[in-house]
Amino acid sequence: MTPPALRNSAAFPALAASLLVLATAGPAGAAGCLLEPQGEGRVATVIDARSLRLEDGREVRLAGIERGGTDRVSGRAALSAIAGGREVTLHGDDDTPDRYGRQGAFVFVAGSEHSVQSELLRRGEALVSSDTSEKNCAATLAAAENAARDAKLGMWAETTAIKNAESSGDILSAIGHFSVVEGRVLSVRQAGAITYLNFGRNWTRDFAATISRRIIPAFESANLGPKSLENRRIRVRGIVSSRGGPRIELFRVGQVEVLGGK
Repeated sequence: MTPPALRNSAAFPALAASLLVLATAGPAGAAGCLLEPQGEGRVATVIDARSLRLEDGREVRLAGIERGGTDRVSGRAALSAIAGGREVTLHGDDDTPDRYGRQGAFVFVAGSEHSVQSELLRRGEALVSSDTSEKNCAATLAAAENAARDAKLGMWAETTAIKNAESSGDILSAIGHFSVVEGRVLSVRQAGAITYLNFGRNWTRDFAATISRRIIPAFESANLGPKSLENRRIRVRGIVSSRGGPRIELFRVGQVEVLGGK
């Protein structure tokens, strides 16, 4: 029964609405990741470490994470253990398939408040991709990755899980793969429309992170202007390429983490 003080209060409708939202929130809302529902289904096949196919034929790409390292078998096995053959619900901002026909989504196994993405991260079987725009989702994923790293689970049991920016050869071994690289920015230089965060003194050999001129305003708005990163120890994540030395191109602020003072 509604208490009289609330029943006669103008605030009651708003409170009742809030309680209704909490009562009917799906798993994405319960886990602090406020995304729209995109349907449901049963997992028929786990394609790889980030993709699965539902019984109705939809192919789903797990949003917000990347496969960690080069071990394809481990990642697929971990996803199979969590979601294989299970009923799942999908959540996201947009259910439009990508150019490969895959629907990007946060996936929740029936009865779980944590996304499949979070579970993979907690086991050290994935890396946060930093392409999630919803802040609560991004924070949830980052916390899961940090917990696995602190506990040295999965990939984090290996000392090479985070590449040393001074070890160009080790970074080059991960070309084409999503990786995390850590080190001190020795200099910041601009060449044309590209700004280079140089972690070494030889641009033909050493590691650098690059930022396109059009992206700079976003970094400056986040107090991560390139010049402010000079002499700072930072961690960057992204796909490793080779242009002279090993490179990671920075598209989003979330790819950079400042680790300490100058």
